[in-house]
Amino acid sequence: MPRPREFQISLSDTPYYHCISRCVRRAFLCGEDKQTHQSYEHRRQWVEDKLLFLPQIFAIQVCA
Repeated sequence: MPRPREFQISLSDTPYYHCISRCVRRAFLCGEDKQTHQSYEHRRQWVEDKLLFLPQIFAIQVCA
């Protein structure tokens, strides 16, 4: 059963969280799809730029 985010996150217990863990439907975010040989490497810089921009809007910090 889904739980509200306020009950899922405890900064005192775990202050670090992954922003990106996986994509849906086995889609590639970055890198090369080994089945289709299609490259998605052009997205890497876009993702990094967005992660560095988000702390300006939301109350988060990016550590790595």
